[in-house]
Parts: sequence; C-alpha cells; structure tokens
Amino acid sequence: MGRTRLLIVLIILIVLIAVVVAVLLPQLTQPAPQAVVTGPTQVVQGPEATALPTATPLELVEIVIAVQDLPRGFRIPPNAITLAPYPKDLVPFNAITNLEDVIGMIARTDIYREQPILSNLVVEDLTDIARVGSDAAAILPSNLVAVAIPMDRLTSVAYAVQDGDRVDVIMSMLFVDVDEIFQSIVPNENTLFTITEEGDINFLEAVPGRPETSALGPMIVSPSEQQRPRLVTQRTIQEAFVVHVGNFPTDGRFIGIPPTPTPVPVEGETDDSGTPLPPTPTPPRPDIITLGVPPQDAVVLAWAVEARIPITLALRSATDTSRVPTTPVTLDYLMNEFNITVPVKRPYAIEPAIRSIRQLIAGEQIALEDAEAAP
Repeated sequence: MGRTRLLIVLIILIVLIAVVVAVLLPQLTQPAPQAVVTGPTQVVQGPEATALPTATPLELVEIVIAVQDLPRGFRIPPNAITLAPYPKDLVPFNAITNLEDVIGMIARTDIYREQPILSNLVVEDLTDIARVGSDAAAILPSNLVAVAIPMDRLTSVAYAVQDGDRVDVIMSMLFVDVDEIFQSIVPNENTLFTITEEGDINFLEAVPGRPETSALGPMIVSPSEQQRPRLVTQRTIQEAFVVHVGNFPTDGRFIGIPPTPTPVPVEGETDDSGTPLPPTPTPPRPDIITLGVPPQDAVVLAWAVEARIPITLALRSATDTSRVPTTPVTLDYLMNEFNITVPVKRPYAIEPAIRSIRQLIAGEQIALEDAEAAP
C-alpha cells in the first residue's frame, strides 16, 4: 500500500514539471526587445534593428579617349582612339561620344594617352591649327608682356642666360652738355662780323670756343677736342622673365621640342666621289632675346633700343626674388667708394709712355689718337 502511494506522488510531480517546462520554454527562447534611445530620458522599445541604406549605383557614360599620344597636327586613325566608361557627373560638356566624329580629324594641340578628346581639341583643316596661338603667349604670365632686345656674348653673361631664367637689366648712358636752344653740343661756334660805313656786313671765319679777356687782350678760347661724355650706369628693370633666347620657330612652337642635332662628319669621311667632306659649320650664337616685363617696363626697353642705349643682362639666382635698390655708378662714385686717388704730377715718368689701355673686349684698345674716330 505504501509503495503504491509513493508511485502516485512521483507521477504527479513529473506531470507538474512537464507543464511548467511547456509554459516557460517559449518565453525563454524568444529574443529580448531592443531599446532605442530617442532623447536624453525617453526610451522606446523596438522589436527589430533598423535596416542599412541601399547604395546608389554609379552611372557611367562612354566617351572617346586617346589610346596613344597624338601630337599636334596628327591626323587621327581609327586605332588611336576608343570608347571608355566615364562618370556621368564628371563628363565635360564638349566631350565626344561617337568614334566616327573623331576618326580622320586633326589634333589641334598635343593630346596625351587616356585623355578625353573634346570637340575643341580636333579640327578638320590644318589652317585651323593656327588659332591655337604661340607657345610664348601660353607661358607668359598674365601681368607681363613680351619685348625683344638685342644681345651679344658680353651682355648675355657669355650666353649663360636660357629660357625661363630671371634677369636684371642694366643700362649705361653718356651725358654731354648741349645748348638749351639749339640742342647741339657746346661750345657753339662764334662768328664775328663787322659793319662798314656803307652799311655792309662782313663776316669773319667762325671760331669755336668762348670769348675771354686776358692780359694780352680779348681772345677766343677753343677746346682741344670734342666734349667728353660723362658715363653713368644703373640697374633699371628687375626680375625680367626670359621667354626665349634667339629667334622663334616659324610656327611659334618651341616648348618641349628638342633642338635639331647638327651632323658631325667623321674624320676622313668622304662623299660618293671620294672628296673629303668639309667640316660642319658652327651654328651662329643668338643675337636677340625676348623678355617678359610689366607693360611700363616694356616701354622703357623699347625707348632704350630706339635710343641705342647699351643694355647688359645680369643673371639672377633661381631662388632670388628680392628687389634691392642700387646706386648709379659714375666716375665720382668709383673714386669715393673705392678710395681711388688721382696720381700726382712727378718730375719723372716711365718709358715708353703709356698712351692707351686695354678694353674689356679683347683685341681692342682705347687710344688717344683714335678718340675722335671711335663711335
């Protein structure tokens, strides 16, 4: 009897445990709700997580691009171009989308590989290429104008000046005294005349010089030579941009174009007839230079050229952008600045007499007897 009662109690406990498990198991396996914060103190319960935004696909358009470098004036063949995808928002307004619109056209300017071909980069006729302009205008800064002046090996730093350099312009001028009315070099020629009793005027021979009174009586003091000009040298224009040294090509294109090499014959080389080939002539040095300067300085250079003012170029360092004022150099400046004294007269001298000195230009001299003949 006792065993039967114990068995009944165990069965009842098993049934109760099964009921409890059946009721609580679904609640334990359900995901917990997520809390979404919408403010500093408010909490809103949400059953699910917020979905991520969907990315918008990039829209592409096919345009014509170059698959090789196309030099200026080159007629474009079919195998030099292709269609390539390009972001629609970045496509230039004048981009070409049809290959047939480019094949057979002429490159108006240099077109590089993988560069989009635009409608203003190709032309149908070679004459339209001239509308591009010169390389000089393309590299000239917007606030400068170009003007050409003559040069030689002395005024161009022994031809060290090259395209793209910066130079200072030094000018030298000779000053002489002139008659304010005649604007001619003094002294004036004095012509004496007499008036006869009959009223006739007799002119005497003109004598240059000035009248003076001495112990011997009135006299005309004449100069022993022409008036000696007074030299002054000063730096005028600073930081002039060297656009080009020498003459420009006829088409105006000189940027990035290597110079044509001059063939040098091999020693002992002969032509077809057995005659030795003559030596290759040395190409002449440039005698003109083009500078980029402000408009007012261009007028100064033009005036200096018209007035035949000697111009010397001073090459600046590539890193120097300073503008330092300078003092005009005259004979007095040299005497005072470098403490030069005038030699005193002595009762002796050396033999032979020193009557000339060498100039900066080799092979020429300044001689007293040639002073009046010198330009």
